[in-house]
Amino acid sequence: MTSPIHNLATLLMRTAQRWPRLPAVAVGDSVLHDYATLARRSLSLAGALLDSGLSPGDRVALVARNCAPYIETLFACWTAGLVAVPVNAKLHPKELDYILDDSGAGLAFVDEAWQAAARGRVVIFGSREYEALVAHAPLGEASRVATDTPAWLFYTSGTTGRPKGVEITHGNLHAMARCFLADVEAIAPGDAILHPAPLSHGSGLYLVPHVARGAVSVIPASGGFDADEIERMVARWDRSVFFAAPTMVKRLVESSASSRLNLEHLKCIVYGGGPMYLADCKAAFAALGPRLAQIYGQGETPMTITAMDRALIADAMARGDDARLASVGCAQLGIDVRIGDGDDEALPCGEIGEVLVRGPTVMRGYWRNDDATRRALRNGWLHTGDLGVLTHDGFLTLKDRSKDLIISGGSNIYPREVEEVLQKHPAVAEVAVVGRPHEEWGEEVVACVVTRDAGADRAALEAALDALCLAEIARFKRPKAYVFLAALPKNNTGKVLKTALRELLSRSVE
Repeated sequence: MTSPIHNLATLLMRTAQRWPRLPAVAVGDSVLHDYATLARRSLSLAGALLDSGLSPGDRVALVARNCAPYIETLFACWTAGLVAVPVNAKLHPKELDYILDDSGAGLAFVDEAWQAAARGRVVIFGSREYEALVAHAPLGEASRVATDTPAWLFYTSGTTGRPKGVEITHGNLHAMARCFLADVEAIAPGDAILHPAPLSHGSGLYLVPHVARGAVSVIPASGGFDADEIERMVARWDRSVFFAAPTMVKRLVESSASSRLNLEHLKCIVYGGGPMYLADCKAAFAALGPRLAQIYGQGETPMTITAMDRALIADAMARGDDARLASVGCAQLGIDVRIGDGDDEALPCGEIGEVLVRGPTVMRGYWRNDDATRRALRNGWLHTGDLGVLTHDGFLTLKDRSKDLIISGGSNIYPREVEEVLQKHPAVAEVAVVGRPHEEWGEEVVACVVTRDAGADRAALEAALDALCLAEIARFKRPKAYVFLAALPKNNTGKVLKTALRELLSRSVE
């Protein structure tokens, strides 16, 4: 009996058979490839990769800003049974060296900006060498792979040490695609997914359901996020969807471009990858209407723990249900979510504990790191390191990362709760709350604030923020100190580095 094909690349081949002339890849305003062409180029590149000495299971790195060849190369890797290693193009060269060494990548596809930095065998996207590979004789079909065969080796952001390689399988990404279609957004042939966010992360993962359903992937000409460019892209592409970090949504809403957005063409913005504060969510809804969906996931279970689709968010807005708006939704299709105690036993609704996850989207494990795998997947659950609480109707509210919990005077203080309050003040552009060692209380609460106006009266603002906290949360939770910064330190995916903030505070008192 012939074994079934679980290869993700078959999703592209199916779509190319059904919708060969539909646009598949575009840059800015212009269509570059239809689905027949995208499938043919991916099959040819896959054949070239195998004939070049690579074997199924070998790793291939992709290091570039968003560009059209990225898409066919990703599918070519899968077609050939290779493991794609998409690398954030904003990393430092030393970080890239570590990932290339750790993954053992036999080849790296790069853009010109990374040509000099990448070591080993390198092919530049769009070069003559690249086009020669794409002109190779095509494979007849995608390689046969098992469900648990790695497809994507994702390196965590490494905010607390060396990044770990997360082995995401073909089965994981098939399940992720089903979750997207069931719980995030329906996709019809001819829809458009815009890619202002990095293809090396969530935007690239969402290629899978969109290619499966015949949507066109639109690469910004800039290769990244620009509010004015998004406005032009939405005007050009009807039924547009894109993935964005909450900071990107906030920048779009606060830009002049938001007033010019063709909302009839904008179907949905899916946000995730960090906290969307309640005030920001309401501001985005006021500007964009019922076009917001939220997901919560991790690299270890990509894009798939919980979700709130457009209808759920719109309903919560209509009812003024701030608690639901502040949540990250309920478990996606086939995913079990538990709030666990120290022994991973389920806590009652309303009690705070670690968010535990199991289901078909959970990683196979960490690349060549059995100890970390055992710790993360002990007792059959993925341990997220996030603290949260479940309601009786299954909605999850995140409190914080377990390492960010502040314990002051024996009381637990969750920084996000304080940040939600401080974010309401119109003078606050960004804020991050951390704990600082204190002789008497163990830790004290410190708010690191970025103001909208650099010349703001800081003493007056501190008094106003204190009053705001006292009006909305318990006195012991309010910041004992405010530190004003020009910008918050962030990693390459836009997440605030609270470890760096704690180090900054510790140096300031030495």
